[in-house]
Amino acid sequence: MIATIVNALAVICGSVIGLLLRRGIGDNLKEAVYVGIGIVSLIIGISMTLEGTRILYLALSLVIGGVIGELLGVEDAILRLGEFLKRRFAARRSDGQFAYGFLTASVLYCVGALTIVGAFRAGAEGNYELILTKSVMDGFMSILLAGAMGIGVAFSALTILVYQGGLTLAAVALRPLVTALVLSEITAVGGALVIMIGINLLGLKKIRTGNFFPALLVILAFVALDPLLGPLSGV
Repeated sequence: MIATIVNALAVICGSVIGLLLRRGIGDNLKEAVYVGIGIVSLIIGISMTLEGTRILYLALSLVIGGVIGELLGVEDAILRLGEFLKRRFAARRSDGQFAYGFLTASVLYCVGALTIVGAFRAGAEGNYELILTKSVMDGFMSILLAGAMGIGVAFSALTILVYQGGLTLAAVALRPLVTALVLSEITAVGGALVIMIGINLLGLKKIRTGNFFPALLVILAFVALDPLLGPLSGV
């Protein structure tokens, strides 16, 4: 958990710096930040998605996961959590993007391969290198995100503590189940989510990214069934 705590603190520190610099960032600069982060998100997402070896699993997971997410209202629940945090901790602020900043940062910081592999190595092997590297990256990203989206970005540190910390604590028990195929396919789905964030930041289309979170669980089900799916597993 030490590395995860460092990661969360890096996000908070980066967000504070971004908020301090925010007043000097005009609308044109904010738009440039959105575009820059959007393009980087697309690049990262595409590279992650290409690590997948089961394109059919990816497609079905996104469709099924998206339907489940819509039925359960996953994104609405995440946004309500963001609004609750805003009312609880930032009630005097008129930052209308609090929930959006919270959701965007949470996705970017928690669906990547570094989160999964890093948490596994930290928990099962005591190797903190990947999480600490991710901490530096997230810290700098927080400066840009908080400068454009506000204080909601800082509260994504809570998501890191719960999600990444939970994976780290569970790593010992999960170790026999985390195969190369699990890592490649969950990375591919995570990449698709990052691509969605990039599309949102670029203003190309409004995608309810949070509703696709169940796809991360659906892909695990397909991977578990992989030995039984025969020819389909190679698609």
